[in-house]
Amino acid sequence: MRQSLATATYLTAFLAAALHSAAEPQPIEARGDYTSVCKEISKAVSSASCVHWPGLDPLYYKDIGHWATSSSASSACSVEPGTAEDVGTILQILAKNRTPFAVKGGGHVTNPGFSSTPGVQIAMYRFSEVNYDPDNNVAEVGAGLIWDDVYAALEPYAVNVVGGRVSGVGVAGFTLGGGYSWKTNQFGLTVDNLSGFELVLPNGTVTSVTQDSNPDLFWGLKGGFNNFGIVTKFNLTTHPQTEVWGGLITITEDQLDKVNAATVKFSQTVTDPKAQVLPTYNYLLGQPGVSLLLFYDYPTPPDGIFDDYLAIPHFTKDVKTRSFLDLVTSAPANATGGQRAIFHTVSLLQYTDNIMDAVLNETKFWGESLSWQTGTFISYDVEPFLPTIFAHGAEDSTAYPPSRATGLLPLNIYYAWAAELADSDMQEAARASAAQLTQVALAEGQDVADAPLYSNYAIFDTPMERIYGANLPKLQALKAQYDPENVMGLAGGWKF
Repeated sequence: MRQSLATATYLTAFLAAALHSAAEPQPIEARGDYTSVCKEISKAVSSASCVHWPGLDPLYYKDIGHWATSSSASSACSVEPGTAEDVGTILQILAKNRTPFAVKGGGHVTNPGFSSTPGVQIAMYRFSEVNYDPDNNVAEVGAGLIWDDVYAALEPYAVNVVGGRVSGVGVAGFTLGGGYSWKTNQFGLTVDNLSGFELVLPNGTVTSVTQDSNPDLFWGLKGGFNNFGIVTKFNLTTHPQTEVWGGLITITEDQLDKVNAATVKFSQTVTDPKAQVLPTYNYLLGQPGVSLLLFYDYPTPPDGIFDDYLAIPHFTKDVKTRSFLDLVTSAPANATGGQRAIFHTVSLLQYTDNIMDAVLNETKFWGESLSWQTGTFISYDVEPFLPTIFAHGAEDSTAYPPSRATGLLPLNIYYAWAAELADSDMQEAARASAAQLTQVALAEGQDVADAPLYSNYAIFDTPMERIYGANLPKLQALKAQYDPENVMGLAGGWKF
């Protein structure tokens, strides 16, 4: 569902390198009985679907695998449904047996247990089609895809959608949580560019959800994750796409003050919605550095917008006119796969000198403090969007954000490490760092003490009120209406 948007290992070019906010627990089967449920599913689904078992089946390990190893669990079996009807059959069997399960799209979540389970792992890989409707400017996108696949399928038509910024990020969790994109300044969040869903309700019914057919459920799905069933397809608004300009620059420690200054200037002066930057402050192998992504949504940028960044001496540079797909795949989000990881976040109103100094200080402090852990990687993604990004949707048009009065800038904290014994220490460090950055913002007058946090970045024990604000009671009522038996409560994730 993070997306760590400017991944940790961008620095390798030059540095060489079941916990969650949930509903009340449900009665579940004894662990030894999960296999019987797997067998029941195997007999009930059509030939379009397949159940995989632990042992020698590589597809089982693909199905349960995640980008962060701390997000994976050994399931009794995995199932790859091939039709929405089979998803309905699976849900009915799971509901009858009160069996824990998980739903995995791209597998880029870092919160443990959010898309993994000791019960039945549902992997959505077979929902892998992209169908483009030029008459209505809509792309129908399968829930098992990553954004790379979507961009590749749409490239021949010279159109695109509002999706992930780096390679390897899944469509489903990203979209159901909100979706900050290279195109967000122009068109809003991904949830602002949805026209419909194919949804399998908890009772097994397959339904099409649109603003006209079911406005309440349509609203709730735009930020509400898997609380109302399992989404199998998304209908996304398409926009014309030319070649773009941009790419990755890596910058070493001695130049980071210049990156700070350029970022503050960019965030406070550049109003062109086609222009974006994504500086990631990283600590790896004993020193800090920055992986800087530049983006302009046209083959050539206007003069002046990126001059301060381009003037900074760099270690490596790959900036050019290229296809949108080429830009995204040049920045892999899954390059640190194989480590344990956690995300957390702070919501900001603007990036200032104080904020940028604090980000650099946090990178150094936690990089040094946690360096005793093998394989530790410390990373902070700075995301200076325009303050108008929430203006692309009407107030209360989506479950997230709960208010569109003020645009919020999500800062992503991303820590990776090797040993399971370090989980609590690393998670607590991420919380402490988020609290420190929040205090810096409050001290300079940014009213963010209760600002909504972006759910695709927020750590697992974040209170639901901090994500959904005043929308939470409405979401809870909607959940009770469409899932009265709390079937989706058997799965992980943010639960109403």
